[in-house]
Amino acid sequence: MIKFLDLHKINRPYEEAFKKQFATMLDSGWYILGNSVKQFEGEFAQYCGTKHCIGVANGLDALILIFRAYKEIGKLKNGDEVIVPANTYIASIIAILQNDLKPVLVEPDIKTYNLNPSEIEKYITPRTKAILPVHLYGQLCDMDEISQIVQKHNLLVVEDAAQAHGATATGRKAGNWSDAGAFSFYPGKNLGALGDGGAITTNCDELAQVLKAIRNYGSHKKYQNDYMGINSRLDEIQAGFLSIKLQDLDNQNQRRREVAKRYLSEIRNQEIVLPYYDGSDNHVFHLFVIRCKRRDELQAYLQQQGIETLIHYPIAPHKQKAMYAYDSLSLPITELIHSEVLSLPMSPVMTDEEVSAVIECLNRFK
Repeated sequence: MIKFLDLHKINRPYEEAFKKQFATMLDSGWYILGNSVKQFEGEFAQYCGTKHCIGVANGLDALILIFRAYKEIGKLKNGDEVIVPANTYIASIIAILQNDLKPVLVEPDIKTYNLNPSEIEKYITPRTKAILPVHLYGQLCDMDEISQIVQKHNLLVVEDAAQAHGATATGRKAGNWSDAGAFSFYPGKNLGALGDGGAITTNCDELAQVLKAIRNYGSHKKYQNDYMGINSRLDEIQAGFLSIKLQDLDNQNQRRREVAKRYLSEIRNQEIVLPYYDGSDNHVFHLFVIRCKRRDELQAYLQQQGIETLIHYPIAPHKQKAMYAYDSLSLPITELIHSEVLSLPMSPVMTDEEVSAVIECLNRFK
């Protein structure tokens, strides 16, 4: 079986370093918001090119806390509208709704599956206060065009960079194209912890200070609470593991691009729509997502051939039971994408032989 993602194989080279890191943390006697979190926050901020990184419990909390902090400092209020791609993972939309803001679902570009800049201005109203571009599957949105729209209409821009660790365009990395960026370190991400974890990047001093308090019960000083905060702190041990893996992130992203380039150049089945890639570092291929009208047949065929695949994502957000209020929306591009997408095996530890086997099976599918 060719696994979709072999996490044990990915983490195996770091096992001794992980054990040493755990022993260091254990011996320190400091297990919450200690030196490992501070170290990782500094390292990840430097990696992304931002002034600040605030470690939190997971990627969803990262998004929720950004919008919450903007409400605390008076830049957002209940009922404000946030433009978001309609085909994103539902977490992006949950973060908006959790803050009593209104998500405005916009169709993506069918070529990149990212937010389509040419569609954004059609949805801007006097209540629009922010745009949430999602770097879906690991590919940066067209942030140059989005930045121009943001400046023209004086909007906030918040990046959902949960799948795009290290994606770079014109020298700027994901998380540094916005007022604030949200990352997930879920184990399957390009930079994955051994449990849940997340982070927020920003160049705004005020936002960073508010976020540091809100993640910790609203407190800058123990037992003194300035905000109605929550408990959402990056684990000390996970921060230590992430510092170890961060050193190898660019190499792992490059291997993902090598796998993707082989898929793109060698898969020749006319029934398969391959993803768009311009050959630059703006894509880190967290996922390699194809489309096929006979998606379910193709997935079953690949499973029979010993190739594991996943669907990201089988149900469009506005068609989820939890989002019944949006069920009447007409979003044909989004619905087409969700009915046809299939994610192929993609990881930095895939062998050339495994890549060849996937390609050969896809080319034989009829």
